Amino acid sequence: MRKSSRQKIPYTSGRTFIRRCLMPVLAICITASYPSPALAHIESGQAAGFITGLQHPWSGLDHVLAMIAVGLWGAQLGNPAMWLLPVTFPMVMSIGAMMGLLGFPLPGVEIGIALSAVLLGILVLQEVRPKLIIAAVLVGFFAIFHGHAHGTELPAGQSGLLYSMGFVMATGCLHGIGITLGLVHRWPAGKIALRIAGAFIAVMGVTFLWRALV
Repeated sequence: MRKSSRQKIPYTSGRTFIRRCLMPVLAICITASYPSPALAHIESGQAAGFITGLQHPWSGLDHVLAMIAVGLWGAQLGNPAMWLLPVTFPMVMSIGAMMGLLGFPLPGVEIGIALSAVLLGILVLQEVRPKLIIAAVLVGFFAIFHGHAHGTELPAGQSGLLYSMGFVMATGCLHGIGITLGLVHRWPAGKIALRIAGAFIAVMGVTFLWRALV
C-alpha cells in the first residue's frame, strides 16, 4: 500500500511554542507587575509608565476575561487561529489606544468592552468556528474598545509610549494564559471545561453590560 504523502503536524509543536515562548513571557509579566521598591516611589518618568501599563489590564476583570477568552477561542479553533487572534488583538488594540491617548472620542467604550466578554464567552461556549478572517475582524473590532479604554487612562506625567508597551505586553500574557488553558480542548473533559468557562465569561459579560447601561 502506498503511504499518504501528507504528514500530520505534531501537536507537540503548540506545546513547544508555549514552553519556549509564552511561558517565559508570562513569567516576566508576572514578575514585572509587582514593582520593586526602587521603582515604587517613582511618580513619573519612563519606568513608571511601563510598570503602570503592565499592571493596567490586570486591574479590570472585564479586560482580563475578554483577553483570556480570545486565547481560549483561538485554542479551540486551532492553528493558525491559535496564534493569529492573539496577535491581531494587541495590534488593533494599539490603534484604539492611540485614539485614546490623542483624545479622539469613541462612544460606548464600556458597553463595547462588556459586549466583547458576552460574545467571546458565547463563542467559546458554543465552540463556534467561523472563517478565519471573520474571527480576526471580530476580535480586532473589540480590541479597539479595550485599547481606547487603556489609552484614556494614561496617568499624567508618564510616558505614553512605554505605558502602551506595558499594557500590550500584559495583554499578550493574558492571551497566553487563555491559550495554555485552552490546550485541554484535546480531551473530551477539557472540551466540556472550556464550554463551562465560556458560559462563565458570558454571564460575567452580561453583568458588566448591566453596570455599563445603568
